[in-house]
Amino acid sequence: MSRGSREIERRLLRLLHGRDTRTHLTEIHGHLLRHQLHHSNQLLSHFISICSSLSKMPYAQRIFLQAANPNIFLFNSMIKGYSLCGPFENSLCMFSVMKKRGIWPDEFTFAPLLKACANFGDLKLGRGVHKEVLVLGFARFGSIRIGIVELYVNCERMVEAKRVFDKMSHRDVIVWNLMIRGYCKSGNVEMGLRLFRQMSERSVVSWNTMISCLAQSGRDIEALEIFREMLCAGLEPDEATVVTMLPVCAHLGEINIGRWVHSYVESSGLYNDFVSVGNALIDFYCKTAELEKAFEVFKDMPRKNVVSWNAMISGLAFNGKGELGVEMFEEMTNHEGTSPNDATLVAVLACCVHAGLVQRGRDFFASMAKYYHIKPKLEHYGCMVDLLSRSGCVKEAYDLIRIMPMKPNAAIWGALLSACRTYGDMELVEHAVKELINLEPQNSGHYVLLSNIYAERGNWSGVEEVRILMKESRVNKTMGQSIVG
Repeated sequence: MSRGSREIERRLLRLLHGRDTRTHLTEIHGHLLRHQLHHSNQLLSHFISICSSLSKMPYAQRIFLQAANPNIFLFNSMIKGYSLCGPFENSLCMFSVMKKRGIWPDEFTFAPLLKACANFGDLKLGRGVHKEVLVLGFARFGSIRIGIVELYVNCERMVEAKRVFDKMSHRDVIVWNLMIRGYCKSGNVEMGLRLFRQMSERSVVSWNTMISCLAQSGRDIEALEIFREMLCAGLEPDEATVVTMLPVCAHLGEINIGRWVHSYVESSGLYNDFVSVGNALIDFYCKTAELEKAFEVFKDMPRKNVVSWNAMISGLAFNGKGELGVEMFEEMTNHEGTSPNDATLVAVLACCVHAGLVQRGRDFFASMAKYYHIKPKLEHYGCMVDLLSRSGCVKEAYDLIRIMPMKPNAAIWGALLSACRTYGDMELVEHAVKELINLEPQNSGHYVLLSNIYAERGNWSGVEEVRILMKESRVNKTMGQSIVG
């Protein structure tokens, strides 16, 4: 290669890896073609790597097909790209094509290939790759061992993951974090916590993983204790820590700690850098009934997304300020660049429920598909049934349940039942209770209620039928309940 060609290659590599120039893929591609460098496997592998970092794998595929004789580096770049961006199965297809061409894999082939299997959740293919790793002697490479552990963790095969983990002579913090997450995800939080305690070195991700797993398991007090330990260890929380901890503080009523977190994110810059942090603060203040603070955060946020609006609107519904929530929804729909999603419509319908705004609720529900192109889901129907039921429109609520495209759940029938009992529609009460028995056959309260309805009407054969049904279903009465007979 001439000196001029080498200089052009270096310039193209600088363009590919430059922060401001790497996105100009078509222009860089044009330079490759102009200078007859589009058959250079080295340049193409860099080009494909940049494509994958920008989630442009279809473009990477077109570039790959231009290579006259793709080598191991080019195949590895494609396998890695698909393992990160998907479709994950394409990584395996590339590996198959590579082997058919007689190109032997190297240590850089298997780590992304295992990641693709882990992301795709294909245990059978993953085990096949694991077997090839062992046959070819690549199990000694740390990145490949981590890939094997990640495969078994993602497929919830913790026995196999632990077997590989135990054989590792060197375990870095990444593989410890994988194992902790795996045990917690499979429901064995105690084992996850035990491994966490055994770690000699922890990253922020380690702390976040443990805090998040405890919180998701309903162990908020322990999550808070781990958070305090993290601060005492001198680690600075990141945006993931904040987003996890604020709901914990709200649930435990730890308002002062939540306020400290607010102060921390403002001084650390997290507030300006991450929309999710502002959203978590809004949610925290709404759940602790500090609406003025929630509004203050919302107003001061440098950037907002649909989640920001949803948090504020649902927070107003939660605090009994439904009319304000409806006003905020209308402000959102007039706000350029932010369109409501299905969660927004759930939030504004909840506002209508709490404020008793029946006609507004009807209008919002009717406009979902027409104006916002949102197909109503179970949650939207649930809100409407609740709204109509509470307002005494029992027949209308029942008619809505009958035309629902999905099966009503117990909450929907429960809302109708409550309204029917309030407004004296005993025929619908009986129907709703029977539906609840079908949905929750082990809930003795439904049987007792149906039996009492029959007793009030003097329908003693109905009472006896309920007794027999309870006996056949092996349902025990809850203390304090009785079937009149």
